[in-house]
Amino acid sequence: MLRIPTRRVLADDVYEQIRALIMSDGMEPGARVNIDEVARQLQVSPTPVREALARLESEELVSRLPLRGYRVTDLLNRKQVDDLYSLRLLLEPPSAALAAARMTPENVRLIEEELATCPAAPADNAYDDYKNLTAHDQRLHELILRIAGNEAVLQSFAKTHCHLHLFRLNFQQPFGVQTITEHRAIVDALVAGDEVAASAAMTAHLEVARSRLLDRM
Repeated sequence: MLRIPTRRVLADDVYEQIRALIMSDGMEPGARVNIDEVARQLQVSPTPVREALARLESEELVSRLPLRGYRVTDLLNRKQVDDLYSLRLLLEPPSAALAAARMTPENVRLIEEELATCPAAPADNAYDDYKNLTAHDQRLHELILRIAGNEAVLQSFAKTHCHLHLFRLNFQQPFGVQTITEHRAIVDALVAGDEVAASAAMTAHLEVARSRLLDRM
């Protein structure tokens, strides 16, 4: 017997499909989003499309145009990328040091398990592979902030939606191997409880990622 998808499952699927189009340039930056056209393409009613766009607006992947629907947001420019990394450099290296000081057997287990979810870089340019790497990157950074124990910093980081916007700039770029190696260095320092090394590894990771991205822009 076929299982009929619930309205929530349908809405989630539509959201994922539209987000995939935005993240992989299937919908170009600045493009107007025609709700009826998208609904026809996905063979759904306009309602789940509107729900998906409202969620995507909260992630700043689309913006609402007064009386004209939605448009895909522009890619970050060089200054916005530099500003974003400057903020992360203020928040994350000190948090990595705090996390190193607060490592417990349970925290070690959590962080090693997260590192194991992405043991290798994507093998090709498939969207799903890079989506998985980016999702791992976000989870790891958020886990470190959570272990550090400053909820205000964690919330400030989450509100940037930085991994989504940096993914749009990094998609199909060969950054995976470096990211995995840099993550390993951060985790090794955390597990060792080395506050100085954890802060330094996080700083190096963010500075290299910023330079790598700005060099291509």
